[in-house]
Amino acid sequence: MTWESDLADTLLGLLADDYFRVEVSGTEHIPRTGPALLAANHSGAWGLDGFVLHKVLLRQLGRPVRVYASELVLRTPVLAAYARDHGVVTDDPTLGRDLLAAGELVALFPEGFAGVGKDFSQRYRLRPFGPGFATTAVLTGAPVVPVSIVGAEETYPKLGEIGALARRFGLPYFPVTTPVPLPAKWYISVGEPIHAPAAARTASFAERSAATRRLCDEVWFTVQGMVDRDRERRTTPFW
Repeated sequence: MTWESDLADTLLGLLADDYFRVEVSGTEHIPRTGPALLAANHSGAWGLDGFVLHKVLLRQLGRPVRVYASELVLRTPVLAAYARDHGVVTDDPTLGRDLLAAGELVALFPEGFAGVGKDFSQRYRLRPFGPGFATTAVLTGAPVVPVSIVGAEETYPKLGEIGALARRFGLPYFPVTTPVPLPAKWYISVGEPIHAPAAARTASFAERSAATRRLCDEVWFTVQGMVDRDRERRTTPFW
């Protein structure tokens, strides 16, 4: 590992343990062997939740987790080195199909940029999930494990955006947010695996498409419910 990757790893550990005081529950639902597709909500103006999720899961599971991320991650110093050293996937249009077929864990954020790009007034209202992850789950037979992350919205609240800077740096948006992350309390919860019908893999295209839509909707409603539940656990976002 490079010094940049080591630095990012150390900083993520300090943030997760001492600054965000991350509490993780439900990791027993993640298979200890074999494939699974982890689908999480995405929030916070700079998308820090992906790195924090990877850090805490890697420690608790003791097995690699391949996180699917935008190629923009590879433009960010220090984080780019961490991403390369930990096998972050940035250019796989199949959303980890080959990795799942090889028995690996893949984590992704089906909201995409719509999740992290929403204004603070819309916090924790999940955007529609892209169906690609559900298609991958149907075709590979891998279970989908729902994951909710609460705390990232307050860590980097998106208060607005600057279009000129977004165009200048080739970003989908350039947020107006705090210059440093705020010390919000984080909860990461893992739910029970959701399986697509086994018969859907060999069904007709129409039947497979219908199974994909149902799976996508079920995972969305499950994650939204988990987010709502964990928000109620906090007396204040910063405690």
